[in-house]
Amino acid sequence: MRVLGIETSCDETGIAIYDSKAGLLAHHIFSQKAHNEYGGVVPELASRDHVRKVLPMIQGVLKEAKLAPQDIDGIAYTAGPGLVGALMVGAVVAQSLRFAWDIPAVGVHHMEGHLLAPMLEANPPPFPFLALLVSGGHSQLIKVTQLGEYEILGESLDDAAGEAFDKTAKLLGLPYPGGPHLAKIAVLGNPERYAFPRPLLDRGLDFSFSGLKTAVSNAFAKSDKSEQTIADIAASFEQAVIDTLITKSLRALQMTDLKQIIIAGGVGANQKLRDTLFQLGEKQGFKVYYPRPIFCTDNGAMIAYAGCMRLLAGEIEDYKINVRARWPLTELKSPSFIPSPLAGEG
Repeated sequence: MRVLGIETSCDETGIAIYDSKAGLLAHHIFSQKAHNEYGGVVPELASRDHVRKVLPMIQGVLKEAKLAPQDIDGIAYTAGPGLVGALMVGAVVAQSLRFAWDIPAVGVHHMEGHLLAPMLEANPPPFPFLALLVSGGHSQLIKVTQLGEYEILGESLDDAAGEAFDKTAKLLGLPYPGGPHLAKIAVLGNPERYAFPRPLLDRGLDFSFSGLKTAVSNAFAKSDKSEQTIADIAASFEQAVIDTLITKSLRALQMTDLKQIIIAGGVGANQKLRDTLFQLGEKQGFKVYYPRPIFCTDNGAMIAYAGCMRLLAGEIEDYKINVRARWPLTELKSPSFIPSPLAGEG
């Protein structure tokens, strides 16, 4: 089955074609620049950019994959959670093409896409596994038993890790989106100069990053604001987040007795987080999986893969436009038929 994937949940337009036998055939991502001057995503601007980009990008992936519309067997689109206006663009285009091409379509949960993104690689993780899902909107530890069977073990009580990265970067005067810029200058800093707090580190699996963000703000206000000091603050902040994420992940692995963990979501592209967890896995006997950095950010490939799994399981939507700004992951159901693992790297 060949599936066209459409991702328009926020400020990235992602289009991809996934083949259940050959793997990923083509994928394009457009990261919107219109929000940079505002220091955050402006929903109306996001929707307008998606309108401009979706159809040309669909034509682009079809051309790259050397396919025609009649070669596509199904369409998957992000139905939520996300910005409603942005989601509507993808949903309307998907349902319109579904009608024109006379093929099935299915709305995909954005976070399920992230959870399954490591399946795009040549060495995908076997079920069940633990997922550390860290993005701009979510910080969660999830037990993934099979497609649609997800148990949230812990989550952020306030700011998500990615949100804390972006807000801290903005405080330090770094460009938007701030997370990658903060990680870049953190390499030049001393992570031990500032003893920032690790909230809730000694108990449970829930996260809290608002107190850490406040501590950084106070330290920055009292600092000399030199380039080295900013790098030291960035490095100390990053280390505090990584320490928290890893401590909670190790605790979850112990509690569930699972032997494999995936890292997914935008913060999952952080190299220091990846390296630290991988090294711990080699020492303690668990395996770490993660998608390529380009598939940690919002992308059409993960939506095409998740949609292909759902379509092969027999899920087909009616002709309707139904998107959700909020959509708890635990509301998803495991289909009665679970497809065999699909092709990895194409």
